[in-house]
Amino acid sequence: MLNSEVEIDSLTHDGRGVARVDGKAVFVAGALPGERARVRYTARHRTYDEARIEELLVRSPERIEPRCPHFGGCGGCALQHLSPEKQIAAKQDVLAENFERIGKVQPAHWMAPLVDAPWGYRRKGRLSVKWVEKKGKALVGFREDNPRFVADLSICHTLLPEVGLRIEALSTLVGALDARREIPQIEIAAGDDVVALVFRHLAPLTVEDRERLIAFGQAMNLAILVQPKGPESVIPLWPENVNLHFRIGNADVDLAFRPLDFIQVNAGMNQRMVATTLDLLDLKSTDRVLDLFCGLGNFTLPIARRAAEVVGVEGDAGLVERASGNALRNGIGNAEFHAADLFTNHATTPWSTRHYDKLLLDPPRSGAAPLLDYLPRKGTNRIVYVSCHPGSLARDAGTLVARHGFRLVSAGVMDMFPQTAHVESIALFER
Repeated sequence: MLNSEVEIDSLTHDGRGVARVDGKAVFVAGALPGERARVRYTARHRTYDEARIEELLVRSPERIEPRCPHFGGCGGCALQHLSPEKQIAAKQDVLAENFERIGKVQPAHWMAPLVDAPWGYRRKGRLSVKWVEKKGKALVGFREDNPRFVADLSICHTLLPEVGLRIEALSTLVGALDARREIPQIEIAAGDDVVALVFRHLAPLTVEDRERLIAFGQAMNLAILVQPKGPESVIPLWPENVNLHFRIGNADVDLAFRPLDFIQVNAGMNQRMVATTLDLLDLKSTDRVLDLFCGLGNFTLPIARRAAEVVGVEGDAGLVERASGNALRNGIGNAEFHAADLFTNHATTPWSTRHYDKLLLDPPRSGAAPLLDYLPRKGTNRIVYVSCHPGSLARDAGTLVARHGFRLVSAGVMDMFPQTAHVESIALFER
C-alpha cells in the first residue's frame, strides 16, 4: 500500500505510535511520540488505519536500541525501543487518560510506580510450536503480530534464562521428535526451585520421544511434563514428582500450584504487589476481609496473617481447592474459600451477605462491573482494586465514586510486564 509521511503524537494502549492523516488516526508499529517517519500502510479500516515504518526521518531522543534481535517481528514485546523508565511513564499516562475519559475521576494522589527487573522475569508463559517443512525446523516462540504465524526465535530475554536462552535447543528437540508435527505448544511454569515445561501433544508419544524429552530435561535441569488432552491430563515424565511452589517472603506464606494454574507472571513484582496491597488495606487484627477473584490465595493468605478473618471467592473450582490446601499447609485457620461464578448475581449468597470491613478486587480484564450491583455493602469502607486493564478499572472506579460514595484516594501502575504494553495498576478507594 502507498507510503505516507507522518508525525507521531502519542502511543496507543498496545504500544503503537499514533499519527493523524487528514483527521484519521494511523497506528504505526514501532513508532514513538515526537518522531517523523515515512510509513507503509498495512491495513485500512473505517475509523483508523495501520502502518509500519519504512524510514525514520526524525528520531525521538527517548528511542533506544532493542536488546532482542527479534523485536519487531515477534509479538511478545512492543516497547523494547523505549527505556524501562519511559515505558512505565507511558503506562501511567495511559491509566490517567482512562480515568479521565472513561471513569470521569482522578486519584487524589498518584503512587510511585512499582517496578522490578526489566528482563528475565517471565516465569509463566505459553510458547507456540510449529514444524515448518520448508525450513526443516520447528519454530518455537511467541506469535508474530499476525497471530497466524509463529515467530522464528533463537532467544527470548523476557523469559527466565533457564528457558529464554534455550529456545534453539527446544527447537532442535522438537525437530528430533517423531511427534514434531503434533506438538502445538509448550507451557512454561516456574516455582522458586523448579522450572517446568509442559509439552502439549495431539497424538500419543512413542517410547523414543518420551526418552528424548526425559534426556532433555535431565541435561537442562528442567522438569518435563506432557499434556495429551485437557488441563487435568498433565502428567510428569521427569522427575516422577514435580512440586511447584513459591514463597511470599514478607507474608511468611508458601503457595503450591500446578503447572497450568494461573500465577502472576513476574515473581519479583508479585512480591512488591502483595506488600503494597497489604499496606493499602491497612489491616487491623479485627478486620474481616472479602477477597474476590482470589485464585490460589496469592493475596488471601497474606491477608489472613494480619486480619481476623478473610473469605476468598474464585470461579475456578480447582484453584479454590488448591487455595484451601495452601491454607492448610501454611497452618492458616482463619481463611475460607468458595467457588462461584462471580459474573452472576450473588446478592443473596451467604458469603456475600456477611459484614466485611474491607474488600479486595483482582478481576480479569473485563473488570468487576457485575459485582458492583450488590457490593460493596454498607460497612465496607475501604477497597483495594488490582487491575490488569486500565479501561475496566476506570469504568469501575467511576461506578464506585458515583454510585457507592467512594473517593479514589490513590492509584498507580505496576510494571508486571516490562517491554510489553500491558498496563497493570492498583487503586485505593475509601468512603
